[in-house]
Amino acid sequence: MADHKAHGKATSEEKKQTKQDVREEELKNQEAEAKAEAKAEAAETADAKDTEATEQEDTKATEKEDTKATEKEDTKAAEKEDTKAAEKIAALQDQVLRQMAEFDNFRKRTEKEKEQSFSNGAASVVEKLLPIIDNFERAIASRKEDTDAAYADGVEMIYKQFNTVLEGLGIKAIEAVGKEFDPSLHNAVMHIDDENYGENEVVEELQKGYTYGDTVLRHSMVKVAN
Repeated sequence: MADHKAHGKATSEEKKQTKQDVREEELKNQEAEAKAEAKAEAAETADAKDTEATEQEDTKATEKEDTKATEKEDTKAAEKEDTKAAEKIAALQDQVLRQMAEFDNFRKRTEKEKEQSFSNGAASVVEKLLPIIDNFERAIASRKEDTDAAYADGVEMIYKQFNTVLEGLGIKAIEAVGKEFDPSLHNAVMHIDDENYGENEVVEELQKGYTYGDTVLRHSMVKVAN
């Protein structure tokens, strides 16, 4: 009986011990599971942080590449604009130079036409005065001994002044007597045969000729030896 009780007590204690062991095992398992879950959560958090960091790095790299591409495009656009501006400036400079050249040509042409117009006008006036000069020369050549000296000197003085004015205007008398006949300057109205003169030599001037610059206002009327 006592043994039976003792055995029963031992069995009860064993059961208690078993329950306690099971409980401790469960606690250990729960603790291990909690640690595993915590470790898994930590790993997930670390992975998430790594993923976020990678994404941020990728974003930064992408932004950097985009910035470089944008800067490159902006540089190309700026260079293109600079080229266009340079071309426009060159075109404007060329246009200005052309206009300046055209204006210079117009100025020169106008001055030349003005000079030509003045020359033509002056020549026309002088041509009308030549007969008056001829008359002065005839008057001086036909001066007689009984002519009033003061009057004759006055006529000759006027004639000289007239010639001085004409020379100042560029009017020159054509040289004739003793020169070789030149059809561009002389007008032969008479010919003589005389061995005392050279061939085609002008032996007498019947009427003076005049030039104005390179223009012949009137040819000299001359007598030429054959």
